[in-house]
Amino acid sequence: MIFTPELILAFLTLTFLEVILGIDNIIFISILADRFPAASRKKLIRMGLLLAMLSRILLLMGINWLVHVQRALFSFDWGWLSSEITLQSLILLAGGFFLIYKSTKEVYDKVEALHTNGTVESSKSLTYGKALLQIVLIDLVFSFDSILTAVGMTNGISNALYIMIAAIVIAILVMMLFAAPVSQYINTHPSLQILGLSFLLLIGFMLITEAAHLSHTTVFGGSIGVIPKGYLYFAIAFSLGVELINMRFRKKKKNS
Repeated sequence: MIFTPELILAFLTLTFLEVILGIDNIIFISILADRFPAASRKKLIRMGLLLAMLSRILLLMGINWLVHVQRALFSFDWGWLSSEITLQSLILLAGGFFLIYKSTKEVYDKVEALHTNGTVESSKSLTYGKALLQIVLIDLVFSFDSILTAVGMTNGISNALYIMIAAIVIAILVMMLFAAPVSQYINTHPSLQILGLSFLLLIGFMLITEAAHLSHTTVFGGSIGVIPKGYLYFAIAFSLGVELINMRFRKKKKNS
């Protein structure tokens, strides 16, 4: 492999993109990990990210399949509502509704449900295997856009597949390095937990609108546009910054 400037730039860009998009995964994994004893959390985080890496690599191996999922399976036109349903839009739609359901349920459990010894009572129905399965499925939903973007960015570059795989591996290793401390910090601050769940609700809504946009859905003659991810991540970063300032202010006020 010849390390040309074009190849190096593509590798660095893809690695940065995978790390940024992996923030969604870290938040989701952190929320799930809080359901288990402290001794099992690190193992769940590492296994979840490792399976996420394998699933993304498998998606890359199936690039031809990724092209097929963008083709229309069927369409309908009821006058006030029309759409061209693709497998990709169905996957994003299911992922969006699952995130909204999961986030709403977690908020309810943390705010309203019974507590045991000051901590939220763990759901008996959520086993270690089910948690890993949820992590993999959500990662597959999150990965669609990043994988398709990576394919578009490396189009025409030699050894593109190796570049994309290397970027994914490096990004997952970076996330493994920071995921455990980030998860611990989130789970020891209830306000950050609720904020993280709010982010997942927002991302779930974004996935639903993106599914409608990709399927060219129109409602009463109006098409549904996609929410720019830059706006979404800016809102998340801004909200997180405000909450960190509030936490620092509360800590100073408590110590004074």
